[in-house]
Amino acid sequence: MKYTMLGNSDLSVSRICMGCMGFGDAARGQHSWTLNEEHSREIIKRGLDLGVNFYDTAIAYQSGTSEQYVGRALRNFAKRDEVVVATKFLPRTQEEIEKGISGQKHIENMINTSLQNLGMDYVDLYIYHMWDWQTPLEDIMDGLNRIVKAGKARYIGISNCFAWQIAKANALAEKEGFAKFVSIQGHYNLIFREEEREMVPYCEEENIALTPYSALASGRLSRKSGDSDTKRAAEDAYAKFKYDATADEDNIIISRVAELAERHGVSMTEISLAWLLTKVTSPIVGATKLHHIEGASKAVDMNLTAEEIAYLEEPYVPHPLAGVMAQNKRADAAKKHVWSTGNQKIKEETK
Repeated sequence: MKYTMLGNSDLSVSRICMGCMGFGDAARGQHSWTLNEEHSREIIKRGLDLGVNFYDTAIAYQSGTSEQYVGRALRNFAKRDEVVVATKFLPRTQEEIEKGISGQKHIENMINTSLQNLGMDYVDLYIYHMWDWQTPLEDIMDGLNRIVKAGKARYIGISNCFAWQIAKANALAEKEGFAKFVSIQGHYNLIFREEEREMVPYCEEENIALTPYSALASGRLSRKSGDSDTKRAAEDAYAKFKYDATADEDNIIISRVAELAERHGVSMTEISLAWLLTKVTSPIVGATKLHHIEGASKAVDMNLTAEEIAYLEEPYVPHPLAGVMAQNKRADAAKKHVWSTGNQKIKEETK
């Protein structure tokens, strides 16, 4: 395994981050394909054996049971200061808003619950899971700064946002003396490269770590088109929503991944991740079988030529936003519509 620094932090992380959304009680969440605790522990232990020290989970994954499984496994198999643990928090609920629970209090409640789930005193990286359009940004950044000062999180990151959003948040943090985001967890892989428009150059300029999710496009970049689906691929409606609309264009790239894998005598996983590792700090790779994390770890030592990288990239065509980021765009548009209609009303009333 190889290691690198996580953006503007002092965290040394493995070039592969184990994504833990696939761990948790299937009866307590929205995913039927997640692993029970026994099998989750096997994969986490294998990751540690391979040198993976970076683990990403979230309070939203299977009602907190992912955090519980990950926390118990890491406490049993590793020393706390030898692993980097990241978890994420959700926006305020409508019920919390109606009860007058502030953004600061919400974040405090969230981190306390996550720490209890994990059985830990702190997390290394606490991630703003998705943009909260109903809570002032000042409250979010103040709340995150408070938990950093309290020692409950060493650093903060953000997920599912546009470049202007993280830029605005970090500018506010700098102005107020708050902790700044050191990482961004966005949707980025060989068949979805929209982050390259603004997010990637912004992060390169500011030394913000890119730790993308869906590194293998929910398995699409790890097997030939038409090969039998995994249980997750067959049942994950969200993944289908993200990728099915562009399947024809994506299959051209996937076929080139397969071609290079055959040429090098390696897996498609290794080729796909080797490409991504030339772009980002540490991709988040979900693992529900031992060979998933084993293949991901091998990618760290895979070197593609400039010609091979260009060959993989050449067929790409622009993709529409999908999933959480599509929702983020709609929420942004709705907010601007409110502003514009409100401003128009003011203009009419002041004529």
